[in-house]
Amino acid sequence: MNIGFFSAKKYDEEFFNQANKNYGYKVRYFDFSLTEKSVVMASEFEAICVFVNDRINKNVLDTLSKGKTKYIAFRCAGYNNIDLQYAQKKGFRCVRVPAYSPNAVAEHVLALLLTLYRSTHKAYNRVREGNFSLTGLSGEEIFGKTVGIVGTGNIGSIVANIFNGLGCEVIASDPVVNQDLMSKSSIQYVDLEELYQRADIITLHCPLTNDNRHMIDSHSIQMMKRGVTLVNTGRGGLINTQAVYEALKSKHIGYLAIDVYEEEASLFFEDLSTDIIMDDLFMRLTTFPNVLITGHQGFFTKRALKQIAETTLENLKALEKRLKSDNEIF
Repeated sequence: MNIGFFSAKKYDEEFFNQANKNYGYKVRYFDFSLTEKSVVMASEFEAICVFVNDRINKNVLDTLSKGKTKYIAFRCAGYNNIDLQYAQKKGFRCVRVPAYSPNAVAEHVLALLLTLYRSTHKAYNRVREGNFSLTGLSGEEIFGKTVGIVGTGNIGSIVANIFNGLGCEVIASDPVVNQDLMSKSSIQYVDLEELYQRADIITLHCPLTNDNRHMIDSHSIQMMKRGVTLVNTGRGGLINTQAVYEALKSKHIGYLAIDVYEEEASLFFEDLSTDIIMDDLFMRLTTFPNVLITGHQGFFTKRALKQIAETTLENLKALEKRLKSDNEIF
């Protein structure tokens, strides 16, 4: 099989080349995203491998259907960036990596929260400058807080166990109750409105759909406790950024930690350190001392990258042999 990788970075090449030793596929890496303009580069590939910032809309799918492409492999869990119904209509088979390393993302939630609460990023910079003053570094403790988890799939359930271990009251909201999690922990399921009202910390772990886009907006924020902490390592579109910005200014939101951003496609995964970033709202967020932003790195561990590569190639092997893949998207 001939596979074209879009939005490929050096680390993608490293881990996929290693995994491909067991498959022997022909691969070509492109460091640019799949778009309506770049899709012409995909005509020779039986399969294309895409990531979160690639855009697979109707026009892209129409162009793909005129070439050799039959398979679309997502090297990530989410697939909100494809017109799935149209892809299926055009006969494409699509696969994803649903659980490359849920522990990686769950641990990143804790890393973000501890950094914000204990100002370790500020302390690190001070010490490097010879400043050992503690003024302005007094923090919060996680112990005893009520943590609200939205979505209790692979990642959310691990996050629940982490906060249980830290002595928190854990509540959750999910249309599907995780019975295994319920049996092994003291987690309590509540409706979303009650979660907003009770939680000191709210962390999002649900997929992005048309129904929950901007689930965190001015209306839902008003239900929350004043000074609430909001963490999002899920999908940027779950949050209405303008509403959160206003709530930060009014101090209704006490802390914000995000690893995703709804307009991240033009920002994340690129080195823009010598450019002028034109997203004014994003840049305003970076000025808040109680906001911490990372560039979609929650998944980014060696174990996860290895698992992503191996699962993606195994998915494509199943499709090539016309076998059923448990990771096929329907």
